Amino acid sequence: MTLEKGTLIFANYTARVKDTGEGIESTVEAEAKKLKIFEESRKYEPRLVAVGEGWLISGLDAEVAKLTVGDKKEIELPPEKAFGNRDPTQLRMIPLRKFGDREHELSVGDSVDVDNRVGIVRFIGSGRAQVDFNHRLAGKSIVYDFEVISKVESDQDKVRALIDRRLAGDGSKASFEMAEGALAVSIPEDLFLVEGLQIIKRGIANDVFKFIPSLTGLTFTERFSNEKAQPKTEAPKEEKPAAETEKPAPEAPKPRKKKAEAQAQTS
Repeated sequence: MTLEKGTLIFANYTARVKDTGEGIESTVEAEAKKLKIFEESRKYEPRLVAVGEGWLISGLDAEVAKLTVGDKKEIELPPEKAFGNRDPTQLRMIPLRKFGDREHELSVGDSVDVDNRVGIVRFIGSGRAQVDFNHRLAGKSIVYDFEVISKVESDQDKVRALIDRRLAGDGSKASFEMAEGALAVSIPEDLFLVEGLQIIKRGIANDVFKFIPSLTGLTFTERFSNEKAQPKTEAPKEEKPAAETEKPAPEAPKPRKKKAEAQAQTS
């Protein structure tokens, strides 16, 4: 059975430019090293993907929806289904003085930010720079080696996966509890200074409500811990000497003899 829209899966994939073999991205460490795109700071593991929800580029998203758990497929995307065709209108000639202090440092291939748009310098001459605002992979066919590892089934597993996705690399530090349709997420002290934490929390809320519609509410708590606190221990009980603790039971009083029996014994 193919994957339905909104299904959460874990997948491994590697992307490369078809014509040149240039590596673009990989979730597999060995492949990243092979393509010379390995990053020490990155964690290589299967990626969480929501099928048909725009977490992948549109052409790849459509192809993944045709797969099922365990499938491994090479998917080739033409430019129009990958990062788009090149648009000549996205090339602009910009005076070098607009780059301020970078004017004399610019070189072909540099990435620049102009009017809140990121582009690549393609040519420099006559006091101007030609900047290309097309995506750097526009006009190129992309090949993906895609493997569906597993499907996320239970609500508990969905919550864990969605928290991990938003708190990349630190998700395991957050704990949570689900009861009677409500979710409580506890954020530890060492995550309080994570950049954009409030936005991350809003993202977690949006995700869990979307993929677990039965949830009625979500509460975030911030947990502080006292590292100097000493655990309480009970003082050992003193043992009393055996003479004090084990006193012999008093002897029962002897019954009195009847008067007649006493006289018979004396006569």
